[in-house]
Amino acid sequence: MIAQLLDGRIVANAVYHDLKNEIDQLREDGCEPFLTVVIVGDDPASKTYVRNKHRACEKNGIRSETIELPAETTEADLLGLISELNGNDDVHGILVQLPLPGHIREDRIIEAIVPEKDVDGFHPVNRGKLAAGADCFEPCTPAGIRHIFKHYHIEPKGKHLVVIGRSQIVGIPFALMMMQKKEWANATVTVCHTATADVSQHTKMADIVVLAAGHPHTLTGDMIKPGCVVIDVGTNRVEDAQAEKGYRWVGDADFDSVKEIAGMITPVPGGVGPMTIAMLLKNTVRAAKLLHQK
Repeated sequence: MIAQLLDGRIVANAVYHDLKNEIDQLREDGCEPFLTVVIVGDDPASKTYVRNKHRACEKNGIRSETIELPAETTEADLLGLISELNGNDDVHGILVQLPLPGHIREDRIIEAIVPEKDVDGFHPVNRGKLAAGADCFEPCTPAGIRHIFKHYHIEPKGKHLVVIGRSQIVGIPFALMMMQKKEWANATVTVCHTATADVSQHTKMADIVVLAAGHPHTLTGDMIKPGCVVIDVGTNRVEDAQAEKGYRWVGDADFDSVKEIAGMITPVPGGVGPMTIAMLLKNTVRAAKLLHQK
């Protein structure tokens, strides 16, 4: 039996459908949701992500702009731009595409964005609220995974959920979300990372495995129990002479072996990726509503 594919594009389209009424209502009230994305340097992957975000905004009635800065931009200049965007009442969401060049401290840039425009959910205020179970802007990828759970009726409550990876973008915030006594959460959570002696010891007992390690073949079919749900956040470029571009994108799971054992699995691409963008748009619309009501 081959695992059911969890198609993030279908779930994202459902989110966009629900957002349409909110966006239309805001426009009627004289408020046009507006997202500004700042990208520093020429990283090809970052440019692709930003382009996809812009297209999604354009398609769904959200105004967006991309400010491209050269790699040699100073930290002071970037902070100055963020200060201007913070004070611009027309801008509802601010996103600075990561990673940044090495001479710019990411934590200083993230902290400079006012929390009410932090549609990435990375500001310490939003992180603190997330940890406390309070209302906040949730990081887009973890929020997107939870929407996949809802859409496909994957109930985490009481289940053993293993997260592989402890980044501030996915692993840690998602673990915090899943531990809380809320709907579509309330799981028993284990977080594995580079210092975990035997990851398979944990994944073999898991009902749900969420992969956010950033390495291909982190999870293989012999590491999970039959029927396990596998959510693959990984996006890894691997060389492939057979592919048209000479490379292809794969997740953190060894898809061919895992799909033979798992009950459900997200594909790469087309799984979690579309949901990350959908949650960014959802956060932007929410920011527009909150700021418009002030």
